[in-house]
Amino acid sequence: MIGHRPFLTLGAIGSDWLDARLHFRVGMTGRAEHTTLGPLVVWNDDTFAPRSGFGLHAHRNVEIVTWVRSGAITHEDDAGNRARLVADSVQAMSAGTTIHHAERNEEDVPARVFQIWLRPRTTGGTPRWATRVCSRECREGRFVTLASGDPQDVRAGALPINADARVRVATLREGMTIKHMLPMRGSAYLVADHGLLDVGSVRLAPRDGVAIRDEAQLDLIAHGDTDVVIVELLEPSTQRD
Repeated sequence: MIGHRPFLTLGAIGSDWLDARLHFRVGMTGRAEHTTLGPLVVWNDDTFAPRSGFGLHAHRNVEIVTWVRSGAITHEDDAGNRARLVADSVQAMSAGTTIHHAERNEEDVPARVFQIWLRPRTTGGTPRWATRVCSRECREGRFVTLASGDPQDVRAGALPINADARVRVATLREGMTIKHMLPMRGSAYLVADHGLLDVGSVRLAPRDGVAIRDEAQLDLIAHGDTDVVIVELLEPSTQRD
């Protein structure tokens, strides 16, 4: 089953510096039918105005994966990590018992990110943070795993997360077709960032999402250049070496 969530139907949180569109209902914001998908509880399409952002604040017992789509954000936390993350960068943060961090756009242009929250496989533990770059060239025409709870993915270069999921990205050019196999359970959430994309019989406009359940394979056809980001849910048994 492929459930379409058009961008224009998403819940919204706005301020003078933040425009956030919510692929999943958060509290009372968003449509009731935009429910969570296994450990995937938040997928926000955020635009930070220049010289703005979140000051130091706390998280605990959550895995947060952030994909920078354009512009740049600066991360800082109380574990001593600080980095400027440019477009095509990903960061993975395991909040563990508690981490305090800030995410700000220190640039003169807007920053656009996807922020993805996952329930951890186990609670507690030492907070952890890491980042990497995934260029368009390395992901063109194929999915690259950015972050994962599968040790095999981590050994191949993905950032580690403490969740039964993997986060992947691909750049598809107009006319490209991909047949993409899903893990055994066949549950995932996919967003087309800036181009038209067919997912099976569903046509996605830019920034639309689809909630996928009980599908073994996805047939993707790009009708314009686009980045495609997908979170695939993993069976817990696949995490054991």
